[in-house]
Order: sequence, then structure tokens, then C-alpha cells
Amino acid sequence: MAPETSAPETSPGETREAIVSRIVHETSRYAPPVLPQGPWWENLENNFWARPEGFELGRWDRLRVSATAAFDVVSRTIAASAIGTLAMPLGFHPMNLLADIKDAPMYRDLALRGDPAGFFRPPPKDVRVRQERPLGPHFRPADGTCTDISFESPFEPLNPRIRKKYTSHRGNARARARYWRHGSKLNGEPRPTLAAIHGFAADPYWLNEWFFALPWFYEMGCDVCLFILPFHGRRRTALSPFSGHGFFAGGISWINEAFAQAVHDFRIFLNYLEEEAGAEKVGVTGVSLGGMTSALLAGVEPRLQFAIPNVPVVTIADLILEWEPVGSLVRAALYAGGISLKEVRGMLAVATPLTYQPLLPKERLFIVGGVGDRLAPPTHSRLLWDHWGRCRIHWFPGNHVLHLDKGDYLKQQAKFLTEIGFFEP
Repeated sequence: MAPETSAPETSPGETREAIVSRIVHETSRYAPPVLPQGPWWENLENNFWARPEGFELGRWDRLRVSATAAFDVVSRTIAASAIGTLAMPLGFHPMNLLADIKDAPMYRDLALRGDPAGFFRPPPKDVRVRQERPLGPHFRPADGTCTDISFESPFEPLNPRIRKKYTSHRGNARARARYWRHGSKLNGEPRPTLAAIHGFAADPYWLNEWFFALPWFYEMGCDVCLFILPFHGRRRTALSPFSGHGFFAGGISWINEAFAQAVHDFRIFLNYLEEEAGAEKVGVTGVSLGGMTSALLAGVEPRLQFAIPNVPVVTIADLILEWEPVGSLVRAALYAGGISLKEVRGMLAVATPLTYQPLLPKERLFIVGGVGDRLAPPTHSRLLWDHWGRCRIHWFPGNHVLHLDKGDYLKQQAKFLTEIGFFEP
């Protein structure tokens, strides 16, 4: 096991796991923050993406972390090759980059305001949500129902240049989720609802049922809503070579608007859960790209009871530079266009959780990070942790997909949800 001798002393009434987990972070809440003052996209060091995050590990944990990190590097290379050959030529060719640069002042001005309502506009209240029987094998709760819910999304991009093309993808226009619901009442009260958001290209319901341990949470007494991100699953574009391709294949402005739609559509489902299903408590968790979306929601939607980003990405501009071979292609494109990394960060800042202060108190935020993660490196979790006032965080000895000792953080999550009153003790 990892030694805990370097962990800081806690103040009265504060538990150690609110600061570190079994794997001891090299820094503590008393160390200087990584996140700079002022606009983060201008002041974050240029080599942030290349800097490893330090941990103190026992011999056994060091072995496990090294093995899982190596697996992640292979997976990252395969994913980067697919993005580099199938997405970049469509959205990052010189003409599209030039158009994105012209769009940049609009997005940068919105980011500088720091007001999420400027970009993440509230959705209408009168959206009709349709219920239908799930297709194929699905979870069948013994004491409730499993339903697919969907609606025709009224989302329109803020950017007029891409609005017509973006809304022309009819598959993406129907927002989708799967909803597990107990009997409508428990002791006369509606059930708390856990909303989960999948990662990039990882939308199958069965996969996320396993990853988030959703049957376990359901048995603990909450309802479950599995949200599908734009351009994923049945929302993918007609000619997409893989699920999620359309999220990134349209260029920088397109990525911003895809995040805006993710937040917009989720908030409509939240309206449905509260107003039609009677849920008084709804919280969100998400993994990877879904983790970034859940972190964005924490800065946009105050009705949420909690946010638990799991191995989240927080700055896509920095992430992509680590993903070889696409990182080399991006650096070459930026050099050829005379574009700096700070400019790209600024172009994407409007859809980045680091730009907005969380609307939830620190006690209702919980980050899960993987020490051996090389797809969404632990530097991203650390950066979000700093931005969120060093809230509760749990590090596990695994990579982006293989979450070793997963039972540990699931128990910590259950404890966290009980402490904040989401579950009754």
C-alpha cells in the first residue's frame, strides 16, 4: 500500500479522505496552486500538457500504475490515429481553421465575462419528452421500470456561421437517455436520481451500467438516468465512422457548440425529472468527456445536488497535444498558421469548466482521478481540484478504463452521497 506519511494533518472535523486517498498525492491543500491567477488560458504554462503529475507510491501500487499506464498509451495511440485520419481532415483543414480564428473573439469575450448564462442559455420549459420501450437487452429492475426517453432538441448554436450545418444532422437533433425508475413513491417521497454521462465513443448503455456500477446504486435506493452526449450512439451523424466522431470533426467552434448542446439537452432532461417524474434530488456523474460535461454542469446548473467528474478532461487544447500522432499534426498546423497554444485555449475556454466558478458548494463536489491515466492524465483532475477549492478527491491505481480498486471509490461515493443527504442514512 502507498505510505501516507506525507499527507497533511487535517483540521478538526475533517476526514483525511477529503484531501487524499490511499495513493498519496505529492502535493497537498497547503501547496501552491497549479491554476494561475487571471484568465487561465492565458496564464497556464505552455508545457502544462507535457508535465507529469507527481505521486508517492508503494512498490505494489507503482507496479500496477506502470502496467495500466502502458496499456493506456497503446489505447491513446490507436484513438489518436483514428482522430487524426478521420476527424482532423474534416474540421481542422486551413480554411476551417481560418473561419474558427474569425469566430474566436466572440467565444473569447464570453469566456472573459465568466458568466455561464452568456453561452449556456437556459432551454425552453415546454419541451415534450417521449417515452418508449427500450430496444434489445436491457436492465430490468424487479421493482420498477426501464424506459428510453427522448425529445426533439430545440438547441441552436450561438454561432450563426455553423448554425445551419450543425442543425442539419437530424439524428443528433433527438436527445436521448435511458431512465430506470423504482415504483413512483418510496415512503411517500420521490426517489433521488443519479444522472450519469458516458465518455467519448463509449455510449452503449450496458457498458455504462457496468462502469458506473449503476445497478448497485439503484439497489441503494436511487433512480438512474443515463444521458447520451451529442453525436454519440443513435445521435451520431449518418456517415460517422465511429460514435462521437461528429463531436470533434467540425473544428474548434463546432466543439464549443457541441458542449453547449450537451449542457442544454441535459437541463431539459433535468426539467423532466423534476417536473414530471417528481425527483426532488438530482445529481450528476460523468467519465472522461462526460466528466468534463459534469464539471461544466457544476458551473451552470445550481439545481444539482452534487457533481462527481470521473477521470475528467478539463482542457482539450492541452489534451490533444499529448495524443500522438495527432499531437504532432496539431502542433504543425498551429505553427503553419501562426497560432499559439494560448490562442487555442482561449478559443475553447468558453466550453471549459476552468472558466466558471462552481455553483455548488465545495462539500458537494467530488473528483475521481486515475494515477495511471494517460488518456485524461491526472494533471487534468489536479487542475480541476485546484479550481474547485481543493474539494474531495480520490486517486485510484489504474488507467482511463481499468479502474483498479474501484470498490474503494464506490464506497467513498456512497459515503459522500449519504453525508450530503442525497441518500437517507
